[in-house]
Amino acid sequence: MISGRGSNLQALVKAAQNEAWQARFVAVISNQPDAKGLDFARQNGIPAIVVNHRDFASREAFDEALAKTIDSFSPDLIALAGFMRVLTDPFIDRYQGRMINIHPSLLPHFPGLHTHERALEAGVKKHGASVHFVTRVVDEGPIICQGEVPVLPNDDADTLAARVLKMEHRIYPLAVKWFINGRLHQEGSQVQISPPESQYIVQA
Repeated sequence: MISGRGSNLQALVKAAQNEAWQARFVAVISNQPDAKGLDFARQNGIPAIVVNHRDFASREAFDEALAKTIDSFSPDLIALAGFMRVLTDPFIDRYQGRMINIHPSLLPHFPGLHTHERALEAGVKKHGASVHFVTRVVDEGPIICQGEVPVLPNDDADTLAARVLKMEHRIYPLAVKWFINGRLHQEGSQVQISPPESQYIVQA
């Protein structure tokens, strides 16, 4: 599920092709008709679907239509890749344990928006990205893995964002591959990887 250019979508598809994942992408869905990632999906033979949130009178009506579209493809995993909509609780509950998201910060630090600006304002020395299961509270789901990047003295929000995005492209395919290989197991608020994996945290 995307809302924009789909750079993480591209990273996932390319990783699947290069590593011959035992999985296939059944659809790319966007709430934005002009999302550039839809073109990438079409070019790679993946059904590209638009469910425009502006066509619905309420968030609940949009989420119900979105769920019906998703269910028509019977996916095992839903990967949010720059999907810029806050989802309702019934939608999240419907896909509990099989919907993941990537967030541009080292959660639990800097949930929500403007993460790079906030990291710079806080003066942190390390920033990064997190892949997590989606739960009712935004950006608070169980963390699957994280990627760290240094914050450099001359960084601004754009340079830091570019460095973090490269890390996102490394760790999101890693987390998805673990899922499709049946290696992720939730124990309460914790995610265990079986067999154990040394790459819970990836460093630049």
